[in-house]
Amino acid sequence: MAGPPLVQPLRSLMKTKILDLFCLDGKVALITGATGNLGAAIATAIAEAGASVAVHGNRGAADEAAQAIGTKATAFQAHLNDTMGPEQLFRSVLGHFGRVDILVNNAGTIHREAAVDTSLESWQQVLQVNLTSVFQLSQLAARNMMARRTPGKIINIASLLSFQGGIRVPAYAASKGGVAQLTKALANEWAPSNIQVNAIAPGYFATANTEPLQADEVRSREILNRIPAGHWGQPRDLAGAAVFLASAASDYVTGTVLNVDGGWMAR
Repeated sequence: MAGPPLVQPLRSLMKTKILDLFCLDGKVALITGATGNLGAAIATAIAEAGASVAVHGNRGAADEAAQAIGTKATAFQAHLNDTMGPEQLFRSVLGHFGRVDILVNNAGTIHREAAVDTSLESWQQVLQVNLTSVFQLSQLAARNMMARRTPGKIINIASLLSFQGGIRVPAYAASKGGVAQLTKALANEWAPSNIQVNAIAPGYFATANTEPLQADEVRSREILNRIPAGHWGQPRDLAGAAVFLASAASDYVTGTVLNVDGGWMAR
């Protein structure tokens, strides 16, 4: 005799152990900008969860990052500040692995200067790396996933400046605001193809990029006073969010921007 309507789905769910939903065995992941602090932490976490990872970065640095991760990692080089770079990168990864199941658009750049002094060239450079290449790679990945009729995961790295304006970083703020909206737009279109598109918005993390802020006693204290957690994030703090959004555990999550910020945005 069949159980009540809500009991049958629960029985089906319980056939799969919850931890198995986070397993990435047999998956192929492409992580751009995987040689920096945050990118390396994400690539390492996804590899530890079982996926083979394509580690993108500059020549030499990508090789070192791949070696540090281990046998599941392979290094790839491409210049994402060039409109031809994303396609070259994706073609190389397909040639090696044959497919991409998980794409993490982590590569990014920043230009600090007053808005009135920012050149069009600087503006376009930031937009190309932080936003246009994200669209290009997401489009290439989705086409591959759709052609194979397989589920897929796309994770974009947003920022607190996806929500706030910042100071002296107009191109960066615009690009990261665009990343948040692009994430939602692609999620809407690709959900019927079982492709989930989400973003992670890191808060203030202790990385090379934030060293000047950490060294500034006044600014660092101002930042820490606003973070409910009371400390800077560490790259490894992104690991759980990345694996969750890359795995079957997030199959009903799409179009979201997940803040990993120690509570900054809640303050």
